[in-house]
Amino acid sequence: MRIVSARDGGLARLRLIGGELSAHAAHAVARAAVRCGSGVIDVTNRANLQLRGIRDDAHADLIDSALNAGLGPQAEGGDDIRNVMLSPLANHATRTLAAGIIAAMQNDAALHALSPKFSLQFDGGESLAMLDHTHDVWLSALDGGARFAFGLAGSMPHRVEHAPALGSVARDDVVRFVIAVLHAFLAEATQQEHRMREVLARIGVARFLAALSFDAACTTWRRAPSDASLRLGAHEMPEHDAWYVGAQPPLGRLDAATLDALADLTSSHGQGRLIFTPWQSVVLPGVAMQDTQYVISRLDALGLVTDPRHPLARLIACTGSAGCAKSHADTKADAHRLAPLLPPDTHVHLSGCDRSCAAAHPFEVTLFAVGTGRYDVHQQAQCVAHDLSIEEAAAWLARSHADA
Repeated sequence: MRIVSARDGGLARLRLIGGELSAHAAHAVARAAVRCGSGVIDVTNRANLQLRGIRDDAHADLIDSALNAGLGPQAEGGDDIRNVMLSPLANHATRTLAAGIIAAMQNDAALHALSPKFSLQFDGGESLAMLDHTHDVWLSALDGGARFAFGLAGSMPHRVEHAPALGSVARDDVVRFVIAVLHAFLAEATQQEHRMREVLARIGVARFLAALSFDAACTTWRRAPSDASLRLGAHEMPEHDAWYVGAQPPLGRLDAATLDALADLTSSHGQGRLIFTPWQSVVLPGVAMQDTQYVISRLDALGLVTDPRHPLARLIACTGSAGCAKSHADTKADAHRLAPLLPPDTHVHLSGCDRSCAAAHPFEVTLFAVGTGRYDVHQQAQCVAHDLSIEEAAAWLARSHADA
């Protein structure tokens, strides 16, 4: 585990397989967050956790805690490459196959040369899935999971205008195929090329695919759309054997006491596990239908958001100047100021600089900080208003909403 320096102390990322964290491990993380750091825990847009404010003298303690909780890699040097995104609703079969991919990657020492940003998406066709993040490699189920379509350097096609999949592979060949793709990437990549898009831009897709074995392109296939609102509230699980309840920590941030409470809640009224999502939210699976309203009431009492219409379900913000030296503003504090002023059905991303760390895909509206409490407004990648206060930005959003 790498612990990097930040303005508010050390920053440690805990990579979760498919966003999954057992109640036992959640309690261990909460204890470690307080004992080793500030107690602040962020959910990332890759469904991982970040522990903030880690003290210099607590690095070894934190690493031991993570390993003892089963959150470390299976092989030395394999932590950074465990970047495989799943749907929060992925079933046991999908999670098992994804775990096979991750295990094969970790046990192949040559693949440890992959960049920590190199990422994969493995999709079972669930109704709730993040489809707009771009990945170096993605696979999505066909024919009830008997086969998987695949693509490179992008997001899986779920709109008519999207390019189709490049081909498909049988379920039994998925792990072998993924490992072959990764080896082909490393064989072609220069020392300066860390992402699939960089290699494909130089050599072309056809040359890259020539070294791989797969079936013909899926020229008409599109992935069924996903409904992000299903991450919040109570819904029946895909297996129809129970329900799940989803909630949004405000701006993706938890404290240790809240994580402890979530672990207790899923132990008493769920399956004893939490599933974190790429929307920086959390799902409690396996809740009995008659218990869903109680679980929602407990989540509300903890300060989490369970209604997708709530303003804090429609705002994301980076760490901001309180924790990042590159940020020009305290984006999280400013987002809390913006929330009560946010027009209905409007989704906004606040970024402390132009790196857009909190958003892994294009957002409807982004406010880029230019100074303390001051933002440029960008819409559809164009700057449409300069140097506005939060109140002025809210007024601009209201006018834009009224004109829509």
